Amino acid sequence: MKTSPILNSPYYEPTRHFAADQRGLSDEIIEGRRPSSFYIPVPRARNRKQQLELADAEGAFGEELQEENEFINKVRGKVSAWRAAEYPGITRTSRELLLYWRDESRENKLFFCQIEALETLIYINEVAEKAGEVWAIAALTKANQEANPGLYRLAFKMATGSGKTVVMAMMIAYNTLNKVRYPADTRFTDTFVIITPGITIRDRLRVLQPSEQKNYYRERDIISHHDMEQLQAAKILITNYHQLELRSNPRIKMGAVLKSTGLIDEQVVKESPSAMVNRAFKSIAGKSRVLVINDEAHHCYQARPSEEKLAGDDRKEADENNAEARVWINGIKALAEKTEINAVIDLSATPYFLRGSGYPEGTMFPWVTYDFSLLDALEAGIVKIPRLPVESDTIRQEEMPEFRNLWEHVRDELPKKGRRTGREYDLSKVDLPTKLSAALLSLYGNYEKNFRQYEVASQPASQPASQPASQPASQPASQPASQPASQPCS
Repeated sequence: MKTSPILNSPYYEPTRHFAADQRGLSDEIIEGRRPSSFYIPVPRARNRKQQLELADAEGAFGEELQEENEFINKVRGKVSAWRAAEYPGITRTSRELLLYWRDESRENKLFFCQIEALETLIYINEVAEKAGEVWAIAALTKANQEANPGLYRLAFKMATGSGKTVVMAMMIAYNTLNKVRYPADTRFTDTFVIITPGITIRDRLRVLQPSEQKNYYRERDIISHHDMEQLQAAKILITNYHQLELRSNPRIKMGAVLKSTGLIDEQVVKESPSAMVNRAFKSIAGKSRVLVINDEAHHCYQARPSEEKLAGDDRKEADENNAEARVWINGIKALAEKTEINAVIDLSATPYFLRGSGYPEGTMFPWVTYDFSLLDALEAGIVKIPRLPVESDTIRQEEMPEFRNLWEHVRDELPKKGRRTGREYDLSKVDLPTKLSAALLSLYGNYEKNFRQYEVASQPASQPASQPASQPASQPASQPASQPASQPCS
């Protein structure tokens, strides 16, 4: 693709997109916003023969595998019309926030996708039912009854790098300020549980605490200065899903011995779901309403019986995925038994069911309400442009880049496991497929060439480059799209 990949501004609704064909994206530019769509999951082929048969039967990367997300696109259209009408049917606080976020005079501008995500949430929460758009609520209710009995979930699909942490801060501010000013309105809450897949992400999200010195509400200008005092009413618990696992009950000291005799069931030696809630959610005890926000929510789902026959590493991977998902979803359900959960809001770049879940691998969660895809983010210049290794910079337009579908060519040759060194696998002793090695060398060679050019250009005219041409570059440089300077992504 010789055309610049950036077609739109990150601060306004996309107006153009690249057309796609069987080769992937083309140079053809289509006026209008790209519709939200998905690829119909195709069962994973077990061998090369099955791969070829599947390609013949389905048409690899063909249009017949792609469908538009009718529900998401319909909601997007309603939100767009509501935006053009200047947001009728919402509270004064909600309107003030939306106008504050859209203010053209802001120094620290918010991305369009971040504002649109909140517009979508506010539309569903405050407008849809009153405006007679009951189909939206009905569709979400039906999807949740089938997949999440007892819970009301909304999923927001946002590309990695598009600023999901900022969106969380906006959701917290929206709910809290409304709850402070309209305390009897049950659509809002000032209590939040944010659940993450690990402690690293958990710690990084401390910027969502209004009491933190470097919080996002100030740094990203989420709310005006005079609203900061009211925002302090927010009660925010940030935890990782591991805390929701039922722990062994320390009061039953002989539990392991008794279990081995068969006189006691395993569940008896573990804490009850109620006890887990008292422990894991102690800091929000007594709060009547809670909003749960799942970060990287593709780890949280209710598995169902699967007819797919898995074995070996595939079976092990599926069992691990389901065990993690079970802890996460059951923990939220246990919380729902003790307090009212207004909604469970899922944020993820990949809100898809995992393999072994009982759903086709890669099926999008049916409660996804908003979609700003990686392609949208690339075309808006929000995220860096990935590099595709090619053997020659002079490849002709009609030719398929050799490494575009690299995985299809090398996956059967890759070893299932590396060699053990202690507890870790030593992949350095694994013989890589020839095509994979060639792709890595080609990609690195491109980085090295650009680094050489940068190194020479950065030297004073009177000094030669300090690094010999034969020495490998220590810091290969990529060529990403320019990042908007006013706001780093989170």
